[in-house]
Formats: sequence, C-alpha cells, structure tokens
Amino acid sequence: MPLRVELVRQLKRRRTLVMGAILAVLPFVLVIAFAIGGEPEGRDGRITLMDTATASGANFAAVNLFVSAGFLLVIPVALFCGDTVASEAGWSSLRYLLAAPVPRMRLLWSKLIVGLGLSLAAMVLLPVVALAVGTVAYGWGPLHIPTGGALDPGTAAGRLVVVVAYLFVSQLVTAGLAFWLSTRTDAPLGAVGGAVGLTIVGNVLDAVTALGDWRHFLPAHWQFAWADAVQPTPEWSGMIQGAAVSVTYALVLFALAFRGFVRKDVVS
Repeated sequence: MPLRVELVRQLKRRRTLVMGAILAVLPFVLVIAFAIGGEPEGRDGRITLMDTATASGANFAAVNLFVSAGFLLVIPVALFCGDTVASEAGWSSLRYLLAAPVPRMRLLWSKLIVGLGLSLAAMVLLPVVALAVGTVAYGWGPLHIPTGGALDPGTAAGRLVVVVAYLFVSQLVTAGLAFWLSTRTDAPLGAVGGAVGLTIVGNVLDAVTALGDWRHFLPAHWQFAWADAVQPTPEWSGMIQGAAVSVTYALVLFALAFRGFVRKDVVS
C-alpha cells in the first residue's frame, strides 16, 4: 500500500472534495456577511479579534481561524482519520487488501499518514483562501491586534503559520480518537461521529469551572492558546502545555489503534 496510491484513492473520494469545498467557501460567506451587516463593532467598549476582521487580509484570515477552530476544523480531522479504515471494512474490501498481501502495520501507517496529511491540508486551505479573499476585499496590510498595536505583514504571515501548526497539533487528539474508533468498527459514521461527539464532550467539561485545575488535562482547555501567538510579544507557555497534552493523548490512542488492529480478526 504505497502512500501515493492511498493518497490518490482518498483525494478522489467525494467526501474529500466536499470538505475542501466547504472550507474554501467559508471566507466568501464571511465577506458577504460583513458586506450585508456592515463592519463588526465592539461590545460594551471592548474590541475583540472579530471586531478587527475587516482591517486587513491578515486580520480576516485570523478571524476565519478563530470562528472555525472550535468545531469546523474538528470535522475534517475526524472525517479523514475516522473514515479511512472503517470505510474499507464497510465496503468489505479490507480483508482483500490484507490478502494481497499488505502487512497490517503498513496498511495502518499508510492510512494514518494520508489521513493526517489531508487534515493538515484542510487546515492550511482555510487561512490561505481567507488571506487571498481578505486581501482582495480589505487590502494587504498589518495584522491589527485588538489589545493595541499591529504586526507588519511579514511577521503576521509567520505568526499565522505558527497558529496553523498549533491548531494541527491540538487536533491530534481528535485524529487519535477517530483513527482508534475506525479500527474498532465497520461503520465509518460511528467512527467519525464518535470522535466529534467525544471532542464536544471535552469542550463541555472544560466549561465546567467547578473542575478547577483538572481542566488543564483536557485538550479543549488549550484550543485557543494560539491567540497568544498573535500578540506583539508572543507567549508560548500555553501553547507548549496544550501541545504536550494533545500529543500525549494522541500517542496513546494511536498505540491502541495499532495494537488492537494487529490482533483483530478481520472478516470484512
């Protein structure tokens, strides 16, 4: 199962094209929304990142990441990592792949790498399209920071790369959940939906302030730590803690997926 073959198979699937189209269309939807509703305004005298959306293309790209990080970007990760093995089982083609013969470990590695690669591509696609659309609509300029000050375009582009990288690392937990569930079920919807559902549960638990410091062990607690990267002086501690939590959970889940699949009696 060469990576090139698996990548081509996944790129040709309708769900990949639909997901890419949704992410590419989102910036256009926001531009239309701002054109109809007017420029965003601060509430109670407070200016947030959303209020600076029309200041420049860089601000518009940052706002697109802000509005999609909590849920929208979870879906492609869960889809690309959760659908990959379960769909083969659902099509009853998994056993034929293994009888080819394709070693189980190689099969899983190919599908995991391609799934993560497509997830990263989805996260890159959104800000790239948003930056292009925002530059056409609002001009090329510095990234204006709600708390005051601005980052020049070159620095802003570098910070947005850091933001995308952190978002990808923070979503490794969802990828691990989806991939593990994909090796446990023959229903792709169950794997994808289960990963999205558990991610939502994590967000709900993070909102329970009574948990106190226990929330620091939840990946959801650090999902917006990337905002510290778009400050005049970036603060890295939150992103480091969030990345450590996410990578730890992900490694455990990936290990469970490989361990369970190698021992699984594949009949589909």
